[in-house]
Amino acid sequence: MKTWMLGLGLLAAGAVALLTGVLPASDLLAVADRVWSILLFVVAITVVAELAATAGVFDIAAAALSRLARGRTLLLWMLVVALAVGVTVFLSLDTTAVLLTPVVLAVARSHRLDPLPFALATVWIANTASLLLPISNLTNLLAVERISGGDILGFVALMWPAALTSILVSVALLFVVFRRRLRGRHEPAAPPVVTDRVQLRIAAGIVIVLLPLLVSGIPPWIPACLAALALVALFAWRSPRRLGPSLVPWSLLVFVSGLFVAVAALEALGALQPLEALIGPGDSAASLAGIAGTGAVAANLANNLPAYLLLESAADDPVRLGALLIGVNAGPLITPWASLATLLWHARVVAAGVSLSWARYALLGLAGAPLVVGAAVLALAATTV
Repeated sequence: MKTWMLGLGLLAAGAVALLTGVLPASDLLAVADRVWSILLFVVAITVVAELAATAGVFDIAAAALSRLARGRTLLLWMLVVALAVGVTVFLSLDTTAVLLTPVVLAVARSHRLDPLPFALATVWIANTASLLLPISNLTNLLAVERISGGDILGFVALMWPAALTSILVSVALLFVVFRRRLRGRHEPAAPPVVTDRVQLRIAAGIVIVLLPLLVSGIPPWIPACLAALALVALFAWRSPRRLGPSLVPWSLLVFVSGLFVAVAALEALGALQPLEALIGPGDSAASLAGIAGTGAVAANLANNLPAYLLLESAADDPVRLGALLIGVNAGPLITPWASLATLLWHARVVAAGVSLSWARYALLGLAGAPLVVGAAVLALAATTV
């Protein structure tokens, strides 16, 4: 089922709950007050990423990494991983999945390299590197107020050990799996063709200015909206035909809005209370592992966003919320629907003609997800318990 269709179904169910009095209007208004800025940020950063990619910013960045690698395949792969980490941390995991994946695959093929190690590194990093900043993942934006009162530095102070650990373990596991394919050297490829250098330079400048503003303490939706407006103005000047309603992620907005309303209705019914007993109390390493494990299982059974929303009330302090984020962010490596980023990534991989069965993807995830989540929980526990 398409995500927008599922979202409409959830919104319809929420409307029924509102009309029948199951969901009080005050609760719905409270949800709207909580999420409007998050949804606005999602729209703005998507527009920024789409237009920056159209201008060639990601292509040029990948070409620069190719030159740095100087024909060494392993170094090129590691530089691609570093680029994926940076894009995920500052522009979100969905940007990595949707916009960076085609660039990475093109880089691999232009150097006559096996694209699979590059493709899998992109999707794994998109998920596991999304723990560091509130803007890296929609779940983080939902959690930041409860974890640190909205303070970005407070969020980073709690999550950086787990984020760094999840990235390092992911990279190490992927290297072990693909080490033979990453040996040797390759011939450098020709640089990408830039059709509008003025547009490219201005777009790159806007993105460079945006990145520090996203972690400056200003509400992220403000600089993201300003950057989106600046890029829209740039494209209206240089290439207006590239602008259109499709820049807005309508399907994602409908889906996420439906999830918020549906979870609010479940909370009003008291249906989420049994989950508190499921994950248990306390901040011990074992308790944190239980929370993260439950979050990872729930994400792979359903999706990471509803998994977080359903378990949020049971993870009732910053450290426990941090463990839940580890589970729902770094754990969705097994099933294709575990995160929206994975589904978006697979669509790009298939479009590029790369063959990867879901069975093989799931087997790699079954081996990797417990190790990544377990190591990240240990890192969180070591710095907080």
